Amino acid sequence: MKFPKTHSLKEIAQIIGSEFVGDENFPVQGMNEIHVVEPGDIVFVDHPKYYDKALKSTATIVLINKEVDCPEGKALLISDDPFRDFNKLTNHFRPFTFSNVSIASSAQIGAETVIQPNCFIGNHVKIGSNCLIHANVTIYDHCIIGDNVIIQAGTIIGADAFYYKKRPEGFDQLLSGGRVVVKDNVGIGALCTIDRGVTGDTTIGAGTKIDNQVHVGHDTVIGNKCLIAAQTGIAGCVIIEDEVTLWGQVGTTSGITIGTKAVIMGQTGVTKSVPGGKTYFGTPIEESREKLKELAYVKRIPEILEKLK
Repeated sequence: MKFPKTHSLKEIAQIIGSEFVGDENFPVQGMNEIHVVEPGDIVFVDHPKYYDKALKSTATIVLINKEVDCPEGKALLISDDPFRDFNKLTNHFRPFTFSNVSIASSAQIGAETVIQPNCFIGNHVKIGSNCLIHANVTIYDHCIIGDNVIIQAGTIIGADAFYYKKRPEGFDQLLSGGRVVVKDNVGIGALCTIDRGVTGDTTIGAGTKIDNQVHVGHDTVIGNKCLIAAQTGIAGCVIIEDEVTLWGQVGTTSGITIGTKAVIMGQTGVTKSVPGGKTYFGTPIEESREKLKELAYVKRIPEILEKLK
């Protein structure tokens, strides 16, 4: 998430009430999670296991809970609770804005787009031309919908990320300030949920078609011309490359990549990254031919045991 303007390190420190290490005029342009940070971004880290990764990341400002040596060309924000202060920044730069109308006055809707009754279109939403948004669709603030997109009834675009920190008193939610970006010629079925990024974008590539009752987690990037069948659940921070097919009831773990033109057969659990151009099946996931051979061997176990008597 980029800020509306560049801020100084001192200004950001004042917002969250933290100490800082570095030039007080060091430029801060935005904030992001570690897998999508760019120069000028803030990244937060609150566990020693990940200090090194954060300090060596592309981010040039590190919000951290220990004063450490500051890498050259970077700055530090020292906080006793980086998770809390990252939320403070999200709330400051992209706060929740109440709406009492079905279509926000700040929403932009393209020519020839049809919006059916009982839809909610949030603040600063952009919808392209020649789209069809069926009844009871909800599109949260700041989401972007391209041209020639069809969204079936009851779908929710831009719900909060499922991202929590466990504390003694319960679970603390990481606030979502990101967006969902749906590219041109996408079709989204009924009763789907597509979560927005925590600070970045959840992206659905051009020409992709999504069946009913599919869930897409935060910050996931789905490529162009993919097919995703009903009741599939895609975790957060997944990369699905172009022309991938996911058949019904596929589930994935987070942070993996599915390669171009891969085919994932129904009810497969995608437990790791897999290269493209192949067909996969089973949990844990394997190439379908190998998995089917294994299942055939399993069926022969009673016969083998009988011969050993």
